[in-house]
Amino acid sequence: MTVADGRPTVGPGRAPGRALGADFARLWTAAAFSNLADGISRLAVPLIATTLTRDPLAISVITALAYVPWLVFGIPSGIIVDRLDRRHVMAAANVIRTGTALVLAVMTVTGTLTIWALFAAVLVFGLGETLFDNATNAIIPAIVRPAGLDRANGRIQAAQIAIDGFVAAPIGGILFATALALPLWVGAAGYLVPIVLALLLPLSAARPLAEPADGPDASSPVTPTARAALVWLWRHRYLRNMAILGVVVAPAMAFAQAASILLFLDGLGVPEAAMGVVTAGIGAGALLGAVIAPWCAARLGRGRAMFWGLVLGGAGLVITGIASNVFVAVAGFGAGAGAVSLWNVPWASLRQQLVPQAMLGRITAITRTFTWGLTPLATILGGMVARVDLGLPFVIGGAVTSLAALVAVRPIISGTREAERLV
Repeated sequence: MTVADGRPTVGPGRAPGRALGADFARLWTAAAFSNLADGISRLAVPLIATTLTRDPLAISVITALAYVPWLVFGIPSGIIVDRLDRRHVMAAANVIRTGTALVLAVMTVTGTLTIWALFAAVLVFGLGETLFDNATNAIIPAIVRPAGLDRANGRIQAAQIAIDGFVAAPIGGILFATALALPLWVGAAGYLVPIVLALLLPLSAARPLAEPADGPDASSPVTPTARAALVWLWRHRYLRNMAILGVVVAPAMAFAQAASILLFLDGLGVPEAAMGVVTAGIGAGALLGAVIAPWCAARLGRGRAMFWGLVLGGAGLVITGIASNVFVAVAGFGAGAGAVSLWNVPWASLRQQLVPQAMLGRITAITRTFTWGLTPLATILGGMVARVDLGLPFVIGGAVTSLAALVAVRPIISGTREAERLV
């Protein structure tokens, strides 16, 4: 539970009507395999770390390091995505991750693995993730018609939720139980498939030619620098407002979920063996939300869907925090996670349509860097509040999320409607 001009022209590789086309199918499959390998590796690294140390601080560092690449390398990765062939960026990102997984596997088998090597590997995996995810996001509007963006983004998000929540973790656990290094070998193999598929994408997915910016900075050429993208974003009132809202909402949600596992284990008395069922229930809600998000955006309008996504997402967190039994808590958490997709999917589609293609990689990276920048601090603060009451972070974080949506109701609904007229 987390948050050329902008209109792509129809060309080769874009299927008419409602079909998203073969090129999107390749991109979706590449993203799915990459998510699978990510999920297996994400589970394997902490498990392998427990065989090297039982120090809670050392284990927690692995989780914290996962945020560092987005904070440090997020914006540079956007510049790379806008300067180079995006297909090659996707392929190179997975070459890096394949090599890292293979090195870890060899070190594990030979008994030379250290906790410091795992720390370094987490950073490198994260570096590859920033490149791959930014390139994927920038390619979508180059191969999908504007009318299909909500469905395309919904399917990408649904695949990520389904694979992370229902496929990667069980497979990773079984592989780890079979042999210590086996998840790493399988993860390395999983990263290979997207390399091939990325290189098979059409030329339209490579990168746009340099072109003048439209919108708030129409007099300046689109140059592949972070400063140009920052200036353009700041002058675009709607995108700036939505980015600022994300800076409030994302940390609030991270604050809420800081000690979620302890809420279920200690607060609601869920046995450790049953946590998989709890996770699956929450994941089912998130998956349903991603599937129906395009339909809701079409029926309600993107602005209303985004507004209700945040309001209901926050309400779901509050319900989770005050729930007296595990069934209500899982239902609230799952419903909230699903509602957040009503924000995520239309927001991603609007950003892809409003931002000039030549700077989409940088704008996406900047918004994600700012949005997630306070997440580590918010998580730590949420953990401190959870010492007082395990449900309190959920109540506070959920209330802040819903309140932020209510305060920003006009920019979200009216602003989105006005922005859509420009695309």
